[in-house]
Amino acid sequence: MLRVLLPLVLAASAWAGDAVFELEGQLKPEARAAVSLFGATSPFSAYTASDDAGRFVFKKLLAGAYTLSVFEPARGEARRTVEVGPGTADGHGKVELVLALKDSDFVFQDAMRREHSISVSQLAIPDKAQHAFEEAEKELGRHNVDAAVSDMEEAVKLAPQFSAAWNNLGTIAYQTRQFARAEQCFREALKQDAQSFEALVNLGGVLVTVHRLDEAWEYNSYAVLARPNDALANAQMGQTYFQLQNYALALKYLERARQIDPAHFSHPQLFLAEIHLRQGDRRAAADDLEDFLKHHPDWPQAEKMRAQIAEWRKP
Repeated sequence: MLRVLLPLVLAASAWAGDAVFELEGQLKPEARAAVSLFGATSPFSAYTASDDAGRFVFKKLLAGAYTLSVFEPARGEARRTVEVGPGTADGHGKVELVLALKDSDFVFQDAMRREHSISVSQLAIPDKAQHAFEEAEKELGRHNVDAAVSDMEEAVKLAPQFSAAWNNLGTIAYQTRQFARAEQCFREALKQDAQSFEALVNLGGVLVTVHRLDEAWEYNSYAVLARPNDALANAQMGQTYFQLQNYALALKYLERARQIDPAHFSHPQLFLAEIHLRQGDRRAAADDLEDFLKHHPDWPQAEKMRAQIAEWRKP
């Protein structure tokens, strides 16, 4: 995969040391909302709420990619990728973000189901299991991954039907490259809640990663059908077709992912560039990399990418 671009992406996780940053956001239109921040490629979670003017703040963040979730009761949930690091922050380490969200950016039905309806199995989750789950989330916010896993495992031991806890265990396993464990947890999350989109799309991601393409196609197809405007579902569908060497359909879904969330942590532009290279279109590949660097200014191999762009633009 990405045989031409691979040398440019090997250092993807080499972010800016132990420096900490602050994310200051503004919702447009202004609204009160529950705002969550999740590590896109490493375990982390934090939660806050916007004020009446739609402002919110997350402090003491390490550099990296994050998924920002905004839940508004009247609209549902919307997600965006946020890059935090020296290239997106000012001289004081502050990243300022204005989120102009349209109604089409929100997922309403499933978000409402999760927010306002409780299944019989969820009602049966004991308080001790819920407490363990909440403690695990706090530990993730402190970057105490081992403690978070221990608490989450305690939650599913007390309540084996706790789908959200299984999904979180799977996410941590995936982010720490324990793919067999991640698959096991996501499958258990789906078994306990067949309507869980998070477990569905996450299982599709694991299957792409381990190159089980028939199953990956099946689960990612379900995910795209469930949420046509979800960037991750489209990106994984595109990656599945990429590995199947169906480049026409890969372009379709990867381009859709890029349009939905240009900074998405799945990096659709890199796959688009690889496809354009294989099709002999070096200028299109250069455009893809330029768009990628616009949204990922702290990418460790940025200078090598710029040199590659210049080479591809030569007559």
